[in-house]
Amino acid sequence: MAALAEEQTEVAVKLEPEGPPTLLPPQAGDGAGEGGGGTTNNGPNGGGGNVAAASSSAGGDGGTPKPSVAVSAVAPAGAATVPAAAPEAGAPHDRQTLLAVLQFLRQSNLREAEEALRREARLLEEAVAGTGVPGEADGAGAEAASALLSRVTASAPGPAATDPPGTGASGAAAVSGLATGPAAPGKVGSVAVEDQPDVSAVLSAYNQQGDPTMYEEYYSGLKHFIECSLDCHRAELSQLFYPLFVHMYLELVYNQHENEAKSFFEKFHGDQECYYQDDLRVLSSLTKKEHMKGNETMLDFRTSKFVLRISRDSYQLLKRHLQEKQNNQIWNIVQEHLYIDIFDGMPRSKQQIDAMVGSLAGEAKREANKSKVFFGLLKEPEIEVPLDDEDEEGENEEGKPKKKKPKKDSIGSKSKKQDPNAPPQNRIPLPELKDSDKLDKIMNMKETTKRVRLGPDCLPSICFYTFLNAYQGLTAVDVTDDSSLIAGGFADSTVRVWSVTPKKLRSVKQAADLSLIDKESDDVLERIMDEKTASELKILYGHSGPVYGASFSPDRLWATDHYQPLRIFAGHLADVNCTRFHPNSNYVATGSADRTVRLWDVLNGNCVRIFTGHKGPIHSLTFSPNGRFLATGATDGRVLLWDIGHGLMVGELKGHTDTVCSLRFSRDGEILASGSMDNTVRLWDAVKAFEDLETDDFTTATGHINLPENSQELLLGTYMTKSTPVVHLHFTRRNLVLAAGAYSPQ
Repeated sequence: MAALAEEQTEVAVKLEPEGPPTLLPPQAGDGAGEGGGGTTNNGPNGGGGNVAAASSSAGGDGGTPKPSVAVSAVAPAGAATVPAAAPEAGAPHDRQTLLAVLQFLRQSNLREAEEALRREARLLEEAVAGTGVPGEADGAGAEAASALLSRVTASAPGPAATDPPGTGASGAAAVSGLATGPAAPGKVGSVAVEDQPDVSAVLSAYNQQGDPTMYEEYYSGLKHFIECSLDCHRAELSQLFYPLFVHMYLELVYNQHENEAKSFFEKFHGDQECYYQDDLRVLSSLTKKEHMKGNETMLDFRTSKFVLRISRDSYQLLKRHLQEKQNNQIWNIVQEHLYIDIFDGMPRSKQQIDAMVGSLAGEAKREANKSKVFFGLLKEPEIEVPLDDEDEEGENEEGKPKKKKPKKDSIGSKSKKQDPNAPPQNRIPLPELKDSDKLDKIMNMKETTKRVRLGPDCLPSICFYTFLNAYQGLTAVDVTDDSSLIAGGFADSTVRVWSVTPKKLRSVKQAADLSLIDKESDDVLERIMDEKTASELKILYGHSGPVYGASFSPDRLWATDHYQPLRIFAGHLADVNCTRFHPNSNYVATGSADRTVRLWDVLNGNCVRIFTGHKGPIHSLTFSPNGRFLATGATDGRVLLWDIGHGLMVGELKGHTDTVCSLRFSRDGEILASGSMDNTVRLWDAVKAFEDLETDDFTTATGHINLPENSQELLLGTYMTKSTPVVHLHFTRRNLVLAAGAYSPQ
């Protein structure tokens, strides 16, 4: 115990003048999500500690002001302390507070800490063991107590928990850091322990002293209360079921109450939403304390606060219930493991909530999507497009005047004027165009003039490339922008490239032959190629594992002057399955198995958008040609549409029955194509999907999105393969759809 007393950092407690310790309602500015944005923790103070001291403030709903004093036990030797504000209460209250702290140290067998604090306060040991009625100490003792309190630190090593709910003017005990269950009458709360990055410290959060036989009663009581609430509140409060269920189960397992944990799981796991079933299967395998160590799912859930977005009315209803029932165990979990994002306004409906929840860590915080995003397109460099021979001819072969070509549509074209939503031209360094780049852009512009204008009455043709006998396991496909090459990544660690034009693939000549070539000739790029090696297929070796991504890129995306990464985007809680650059190159979107989509700023590496709503891992992403919208697909078979500027979900496309592996907008932005493991390609009306969007300030602030109940009116066509999952989609420059996948025999 001596070693424990030396290693223990600080204990922060809040005490009141009279009565046994009870729950205290969250104070203004200290509650879960009070005010704008909302949070369950106080902000950091100094070197990572949190302020646990609070002056007198009104608590609960109309409760009387309750003076509270934060007290810290002896810190480790040599540890710097931060002086706290002088206590507001008088000397008798100071002495009573000290006596309560000393009693707690004695009950915890922290004798050395108790002795040091008692000597400093000049209190007799008998006074500590006694009742501690104010007025027993002499004036010197009271002055010493007041002086000691003025020097005691007010910082805690971990995030300070907000006060548990309570009523009246009875005393309360709130512990900064990790709370450990309901406090017995007359006792102060538990010791605060700082989270450490190692697994054992993370798991120690579940060290509790609550009665394991009461967990089912606690959960059942809250479940009954929520189910009996009004419909408008029931949907929002029901979000508490899943995170509370997980944390209560993990607490039971960690504290080796295996039978109680098994009974708790069997009784309540069926009440959880269907989209959490995969997580529950993983959770059911954690039946012993040893199973929890090294389990990524458990650690992610423990270290990331589960975010709930609840209206203020629903939150007040929950708070009053916990005040009446004195349910410390539930409240401790809410304080330590949940982030309640409170908003003013009407509660959200069940449909609105279901559209946004489902990720590993709950919803995204509203403040996470408030950063300004430059989603506009950069101004294109001016390049003169030479006329073709056919354009120079005034008449055709029959001698008739040449028909005028229709004007190019403006939906998918890039304006020569500066977009007001575009980033500054020099925000990120972009390489100057080489002659080959300019030639490619000229070819692109020429083909754009021959592009087919798509719409509900003019759907594109689809050319499907089927990989036969793909026993190596096709895992990734990509097509070049000019649609001349197609590449496949395989599980046998190879990358295979095919030419889909008459032009064959050739290797570069040997070094001895290259030395004989005239480097100043105009056709030097042709001369360096070895015609003897021409073939439709080339196999690239080099990987030592399955190839999960393949991409043709004309940019120098990889830096070869050093091997360190240029930018690391850290934040996802699980594997990243897909990435896509924004059309203006300033942002990159990532989709993850944590069921979230994130948008990252390439300039500084910050995450500027977090999109939640998918009920399974995300496997496909695509930006609209104008850069304003993002479409995402996942294993839940849904395609979600997002407004990047406002950070809102604006559409949901239902129809696929399996994972959506590929998404692409047409070159003019009129049509969205989706390919799935259900062996279908579906075409959607993108123009209709994005018209009349509700992006007012209220919708942006609260997330009250209203999605159409039936998305079938947006479906323009469904095209089935015989038995080939659609792995990749691509729109050519003339708006022909290319699709690819590996044949899968029944």
